[in-house]
Amino acid sequence: MSAKQLSIAITGAGGAGVISCGELLLQAWARQGGRGLLRKAYGPQIRGGESAALLKLTEHERYTAATLYDLVVALDWDNFSRFEDEIRFGPDSWVLCDEGEEIPEAVRNLQPRILQLPMAALAEAAHPEGRVNMLVLGLLGDLLGLPEETLCELAQQKLAGKAADYREAAAVSIGRGYAEPLEARLTVPPLGEPGAWYLSGNQAAGLGAIETGIRFVAAYPITPASDVLEWMAGGLEAVGGQLVQAEDELAAINMAIGAAFGGVPAFTATSGPGLALMSESIGLAVASETPVTVLNVMRGGPSTGIPTKSEQSDLNIALSGLHGDAPHLVLAPLDIADCVFTTGWAVDLAQQLHTAAIVLSDQFIGQSTAAVSQPRRWVASAVAASAAVEDAEYLRYKLTASGVSALAAPGDANQRFTADGLEHNEKGTPSAKHSDHQQQLQKRQQKLEHFVYGDDWAEVSGEGDIALVCFGSSAAAVAEAAEMLEEQGLSTRSVALRLLAPLQVDALATALQGAGQLVVVEQNHSAQLYHYLRGQMDFPQQLHSYAMAGPVPLNAQQIADYVLEVSA
Repeated sequence: MSAKQLSIAITGAGGAGVISCGELLLQAWARQGGRGLLRKAYGPQIRGGESAALLKLTEHERYTAATLYDLVVALDWDNFSRFEDEIRFGPDSWVLCDEGEEIPEAVRNLQPRILQLPMAALAEAAHPEGRVNMLVLGLLGDLLGLPEETLCELAQQKLAGKAADYREAAAVSIGRGYAEPLEARLTVPPLGEPGAWYLSGNQAAGLGAIETGIRFVAAYPITPASDVLEWMAGGLEAVGGQLVQAEDELAAINMAIGAAFGGVPAFTATSGPGLALMSESIGLAVASETPVTVLNVMRGGPSTGIPTKSEQSDLNIALSGLHGDAPHLVLAPLDIADCVFTTGWAVDLAQQLHTAAIVLSDQFIGQSTAAVSQPRRWVASAVAASAAVEDAEYLRYKLTASGVSALAAPGDANQRFTADGLEHNEKGTPSAKHSDHQQQLQKRQQKLEHFVYGDDWAEVSGEGDIALVCFGSSAAAVAEAAEMLEEQGLSTRSVALRLLAPLQVDALATALQGAGQLVVVEQNHSAQLYHYLRGQMDFPQQLHSYAMAGPVPLNAQQIADYVLEVSA
């Protein structure tokens, strides 16, 4: 095991408190200056089923999923087999479980080192309602050298709304002193500087939206986007905004568009099935040039698919799922911290360009929590809520050199206009004339194509002959694969796309100049990014596709092995 990271999986039945245990452990680790990632894995059931807190404590902040787990803590073995693709054992892995539990034969066959303790009996002896997950929290905190008072304080904060007996049962101290067999075998990564932020990708996206001016949110709960809305509700109230839970996704997007028409920057969050329902109304925002931002936290599909697991398979619908010729913005954050920046940028672009912006996050970065340095923020542009009009007649859809025309809010004197889904002339009057249709189509396309997006369209690194191109959460696995290849003497370059539409063709061509081969890496089955890129531009490079469907996260070693194979 590398001395620079330690991976721990805590598993159990739904309701056993494994996620709470993982959250509290990472929070305490972050307080001490540690860095790490908590990935949350659930079964697809509405209630109950299996759950796992998958921790990766690291020296640095590049967060990929752990490939092998150094320590697997099983609060029980119910449904553990459902994690067999995600929780892999290495030759030096340890298993910690209750001595009263029978270890599955499949686990024993892997021959991990096993530590069995009377966890349930110890918890009950400490308190009649003693919780095994709190015992495990104390034991793991002891292993990591975390102060007991910090763990107790965080546990009491989390349980503040519970009954007194429940809070008293959170006896973290009962787990102290049992980690000695593990301490001699497992290496804890070094701590960094204190002051880390502790947040999930969904929280980071909500923060970026609020900081860039969003003051109205309408949404319908859907996994894995629901906690965006839960977090934003309090944040919006603090800045004078408002969140409404709509009756369905169609109502949510139309409420958001209505608020935006009224001059209030508006936002909604959903996942793939909801985005499909919203597509007609997103087209309305494009046609009426009404700014709105939609966060889509992708999950496995199609249909209900695998709602609690990650996949980058909504790219096609985000890019091309609207009716007619409907140019709009599509962006993708590259990691948890980047959700702040990219979501803020998307909001600002939608406001400046009077269009719809779709932000493609996914379950991996959306529901995972990490300890990170202070995130980079987007500095919003000064966009006027309404425009002074000197002409005798206000032309909402006036043909301009930039394609962007003045946007008035309802109530502005002499600046009324019609905004609906019908094609229109410059004034906004519905029109079926060929000339009006051509002019407005060109206007909506031109304003996106001619806008100067700057250097944030992608993160580019390296100068090797082989280029790795990806988007969104694939970026961390690609960066790790590039490091592995460098250690083997193969230099690469990587381009992690943040702005997917409009694709920055000239900038991408420049970034790839001199490369002989190009590998497109993505987490979906049908190589959606690969085919999109081929349709948008000609490549002098030899093209390869590495497309791996979810729900297991992308593996850097497997990406590196594929690159070595195609480069041979």
